[in-house]
Amino acid sequence: MTSLRNRLLLILVTATCLIWMAAIFWVYAGSKPKFDHALDNRLREAASMVLSLVANNAPLTVDSLEAPAKNATYERQLSCQIWSLDGRMIAHSRDAPRSRLAATGSGFADRLVDGRMWRVYSIDDEEKGVRVMVGDSAAMRERLAASLVAGLAVPALLAIPALALIVWLSLGLGLRPLIVFAEHLRERASDDMTRVEPGDAPSEVRPLIDAVNDLLTNLEGALRHDRELTAFAAHELRTPIAGLKTHAQIALAAADPTVKEGALRQILVSVDRTTRLIRQLLTLSKLDAANPPECDEEVNVGEVLDEIVGAAEYRNEAATVEIDSELRKVSLNSNREILTVALRNLHENALQYVPDSGSVRWRLESAPCGIVIEDEGPGMPEDELPRASERFFRGRHRSATGTGLGLAIVKLAASRLGGKLVLANRPERPGFKASLFFKTFSRNTGQL
Repeated sequence: MTSLRNRLLLILVTATCLIWMAAIFWVYAGSKPKFDHALDNRLREAASMVLSLVANNAPLTVDSLEAPAKNATYERQLSCQIWSLDGRMIAHSRDAPRSRLAATGSGFADRLVDGRMWRVYSIDDEEKGVRVMVGDSAAMRERLAASLVAGLAVPALLAIPALALIVWLSLGLGLRPLIVFAEHLRERASDDMTRVEPGDAPSEVRPLIDAVNDLLTNLEGALRHDRELTAFAAHELRTPIAGLKTHAQIALAAADPTVKEGALRQILVSVDRTTRLIRQLLTLSKLDAANPPECDEEVNVGEVLDEIVGAAEYRNEAATVEIDSELRKVSLNSNREILTVALRNLHENALQYVPDSGSVRWRLESAPCGIVIEDEGPGMPEDELPRASERFFRGRHRSATGTGLGLAIVKLAASRLGGKLVLANRPERPGFKASLFFKTFSRNTGQL
């Protein structure tokens, strides 16, 4: 596991070293021209001094051409030659090469002499007929420049360990609020979902605390939802299971075949209700836990409705089911399984409330794009419509076999598909209307 402290230490020390190196390069690049200019001035001054000795008729010996400042390192490495204008060497310093330092002419010149590069300044005295040449080697200049760089780099290298230690300790102090925050969370009870108080936490840590608080709030809501779901499911299952037991006892105790048959039929009703409740609970749990579905399948709405209406468990011989032919001409770029869940629960909900000889009608609403189901049932009181898709909400006109989960499943499935469920009473006649709206449909005009 990567340590944040180690990562910050590496970044800070590396950044400091890079900045220091850049500063050294900047100092070297800025100082080198001035450095060379100063050395050129020293060459000019040394040549002028030697020329003044010649002009004063001083005796020209090797020692007399040595640099005057004996203790100066640079000046001791200057080399001097005196040549007559007709090409004869008159004198030279002890370490000067025997070859000519510069060609004819006065001023500065760079010349390769005996395999070494020299920077030379020449000055002529026409009256005395002499030319004075004073030079220093380019290698010596590079050594002086290198000593300048070393004077900056060596302290940096020596300071890096101390810098790393200081940064390490500073990071420990700076990250201390995170450690305290982690210890606080570790000491909490597993069921403690109260918000974490930021206190005097630094501003950089507050977003983390806010995110943890949001997570605790969401987690508390999820746990509360699970507890409520478990409680509601237990309550809803208690009734059909109690009915099963009661009707089974009646069937066992009844001598009258009619009473026995009635009790057995009631057992079948309770079994159907329990089966439906369990199936809906499993569907709801699956939709709750599922990751965002892949909606890249072209699904024909009419085909899905034909499968649902044709299924034996959703047939109602007493009711008429109509499917608008326009629905067979449109497709959704959706997830077939989840769309089937939504449409099946809408159809099942309508069949529960439609009266005998009533009708259930599926149709297409083009603006906005929607799949609409209408029934001829009692509808729902207007004050209950906002809560109709809540889990386990059954309202005043509850069905004998209703569980209060059908519309909740439809709403959740629609949101998974990027759609929206809208519930309303039919305005022109008694009945209920449920609409699933999506952004777009694709039309299959060649399909009937």
